[in-house]
Amino acid sequence: MKAAVLYGREEVRVEEVGPKPLQTGEVRVRIEAALTCGTDLKVFKRGYHARMIVPPAVFGHELAGTIEEMAAGVAGWALGNRVVVSNSAPCGECFYCKNRQESLCDDLLFLNGAYAESIVVPARIVSKNMLRLRPETAFPDAALVEPLACVVQGVEETRLRSGQRVLVLGSGPIGLMFVALARQLGCEVTVSGRGEKRLARAHHLGAAHVLDVTGGDLKEAMGHKREFDAVIEAVGKPETWEAAVQFVRKGGTVNFFGGCPAGTSVNLDTSLIHYSNLTLLASFHHTPATIRRALEHIETGLILARDFVDGECPLNELPALFKSMAAGNRAVKTLIRAHNS
Repeated sequence: MKAAVLYGREEVRVEEVGPKPLQTGEVRVRIEAALTCGTDLKVFKRGYHARMIVPPAVFGHELAGTIEEMAAGVAGWALGNRVVVSNSAPCGECFYCKNRQESLCDDLLFLNGAYAESIVVPARIVSKNMLRLRPETAFPDAALVEPLACVVQGVEETRLRSGQRVLVLGSGPIGLMFVALARQLGCEVTVSGRGEKRLARAHHLGAAHVLDVTGGDLKEAMGHKREFDAVIEAVGKPETWEAAVQFVRKGGTVNFFGGCPAGTSVNLDTSLIHYSNLTLLASFHHTPATIRRALEHIETGLILARDFVDGECPLNELPALFKSMAAGNRAVKTLIRAHNS
């Protein structure tokens, strides 16, 4: 089969890969839709991800498709079933799993290989985080489940509620999903970001106020406002983490959602944090429960691919696409087609 293989920093090749034989409990899924992701872009730029992928390895992690082969030990599924597959599954046995913090599982099993014609889904993911799709659910919509589940996790941990004033720093796919979910809860949402197309999407998804910080300084654009009940950092840069605490009201909450490069650090105003009684947290990944809530949001029409996917690309052209993304093409998400039909 054809698959995109990560070999190192900014080195991805589409090549023929031998089909992996199935082990007990595994299924092979024909990939009908795969989506680009900011995490995959980071992996492309850095050449690896310590927890998720070590090269050489098949690449990509947001996908939906149909079951085309099943091994012994697979129950409750049939060939042709339409499914969405999460990129991980917890063990269910460690301290964190038993304390309902599965995103921190000591043995979190990751799955990569969405940029391919098919993928072998490990038995643990089959049993815990492979979900059946409704007949009418489009594959590109379903492929949004994984990033949306992370955002659901962030929304729940930030405890957003109706009437709150929420600032989202970042207008990428994650920031836009926060806009949609916060607005659905009844929050008044302000977004700061870059890219005319992305900011227009933020307006469409319900942002009351949009700040374009292209070529400017975030603090200058925001002024001295400290009026927000919650601030979501969805950029993943140390300087944005540091700025986030400047915009939240006394008693408010900051979620450092965007992961910064390894080895970086931040300087925070301890007096501001202490005397303003701020709550600081950092949401990471997702759980089986938030995967399921994410699919509910998609299948009820709250989150749809048309609001996030603004381009298509055949699998053969994926290396060039990622070079363009690394150069700053500001696409929101791109649908990768591995098959002609």
